[in-house]
Amino acid sequence: MLTSETYADAVTFTGCTSDLCSPDMAYDTLILDVEDRIAVLSINRPDKLNVLNDATVAELRRALIEIQSRDDIGGVIVTGKGRAFVAGGDIAEFATQTAIEAKRRALAGQSFLTAFERSPKPIIAAVNGFALGGGCELAMACHVRIASDAAKFGQPEVKLGIIPGYGGSQRLPRLVGRGRALQLLLTGEMIDAQEALRIGLVNKVVPAGELLDAARTMMKQMLANAPFALALCIEAVNHGMDTSMEQGSQLEANHFGLIAATEDMREGLKAFLEKRPAQFKGR
Repeated sequence: MLTSETYADAVTFTGCTSDLCSPDMAYDTLILDVEDRIAVLSINRPDKLNVLNDATVAELRRALIEIQSRDDIGGVIVTGKGRAFVAGGDIAEFATQTAIEAKRRALAGQSFLTAFERSPKPIIAAVNGFALGGGCELAMACHVRIASDAAKFGQPEVKLGIIPGYGGSQRLPRLVGRGRALQLLLTGEMIDAQEALRIGLVNKVVPAGELLDAARTMMKQMLANAPFALALCIEAVNHGMDTSMEQGSQLEANHFGLIAATEDMREGLKAFLEKRPAQFKGR
């Protein structure tokens, strides 16, 4: 939880070494492009429908560390290359796992998606195609989801004799409600983008050719605001959802107090009174 001692870490990641966080870091399964403070993180295994094998999960975790460390990145758009966002986990890796290995893999997957969910920098999932199993779980861990009209969503694990392992059974009911979540989890059915929008799984549906532009437009709206305010909103929602209304409101009040100590708050209020755009500096 964010405190006055760790307040600065809300937008400045300090826990990486120079070799781990180099802007020139190479990835085998990802592409990271940065322009105008917006990072586009693309999963690049189109021939495999971008399935999340262990190597890709490790690279996604490493990429998030790099993104948090870079001052030239304010927010992230996650998408996939080819026909899929992420079509699931790597079944070949699952097929030979022991019970102990399966639990270890699930915990590792949950950990990396929790890191996405808790990122103080906003993350938008631009879902371009199939978001199934681990792909749906990755999208749900992002702060906002924009879907192409060609996107498909589902948690089909029961059809393989397994269950979601990367948090799907927990995030899905929190997003769409218990009944709808259980319907999707127990039938394993796949739904289209419009149905995902109707039940609250995604925030917006756009034509396929407009997906990244729509995600960039929304991210620019977010990044026009104060970085500390963005980080504290994300944390207030994440922690508040797991507490009572009273506890969540107390957390909000604490964060409201913390934000009053920032230069950005004074700039924001002054700009409003002077009827001009605010110039936030993350201080």
